[in-house]
Amino acid sequence: MSTPLPHEIAAPDGPLPALLWLPEGAGEGAPAPGLVVFQEIFGVGPYLQDWCARLASLGYAVLAPHVYARQVDDGAQVPVVTRPAAEGGLEEGLALVQQVDWDLAVRDGLAARDALAAVPGVDPARVGLLGFCFGGGLAFHVAAAAAQAGRPVAALVSFYGSALPNLLGLAEHVDVPSLHVFGDADAYIPMDTVEEIREAVTAGGARPHVRFELHEGAGHAFDNPDPMFHHAPASAAARAQAEQFLTEVLPVR
Repeated sequence: MSTPLPHEIAAPDGPLPALLWLPEGAGEGAPAPGLVVFQEIFGVGPYLQDWCARLASLGYAVLAPHVYARQVDDGAQVPVVTRPAAEGGLEEGLALVQQVDWDLAVRDGLAARDALAAVPGVDPARVGLLGFCFGGGLAFHVAAAAAQAGRPVAALVSFYGSALPNLLGLAEHVDVPSLHVFGDADAYIPMDTVEEIREAVTAGGARPHVRFELHEGAGHAFDNPDPMFHHAPASAAARAQAEQFLTEVLPVR
C-alpha cells in the first residue's frame, strides 16, 4: 500500500487535515483525475486507506479528509476506530458520528473537492466523490452543494449511503454520472427505502447516467472487511462495478 501524504485543506471553518495519495508519475504528462473519498463512521482507518491506495494505483489522485478532526483540539490525534465492531467498535463509531455537525461536514467536503482540484498534476475539471455508509450520504450532499455552487463534481460513487433517505430532496441537483450500491439484506436501510432512493436518484429512470446496483444477500456495510459486516461475493462484485464505472466516466488518460 502506498504511503499517503499529510495534506491540509483550507476550509471556510478553519484548516482541516487530510491524507493525499498521488498516482505514480503524478505531474508528468496529462493531469490525473481526482477522487475525494469520504469515511465510514469508523474514520480514516486501514480499510479506507486501503481503498485510497488502490485507487491511486489505478491512476487517481485521492484525498481523504479527516471529518472527525473537528471533534478534537488542534494538534490532537484524530479519532479512528480500530476495535472490531463486535468488541465495542460499532458503539464507538456510532458515538463519534453522532457528534458530527452535518452542515459543517458538507462545507468541509466541498472544500476538500476544491483542495484536490488545486493540487498540481490534478485535472480540476475531473474531480469526483466516493463515500461509504456515512460518507456515501455525505458525498451525495457535497455533490449537490457543488452543483449549487456552480462547480459540479465529475462523478459520484456512493456505497449504501446511510443519510440518503433524508437527502432525497437534493436529488435534482445531483445530475452527474453516479453509481449507487446497496445490499438487499440491509437491516439499516430497508428495501422499500432503497427503492425510494433508486426512484429519486435516477429521476424515475430518466437518468441513464445514474446506475443503481443491488447485491443479493448483502447487508449494510458489506464491503467492510470486519466479520460483522463483510459479504465477500457482494464486496468483490461491487468493487469491480465501482472500478468499471470510474474507468468509463473518469478515465485515466
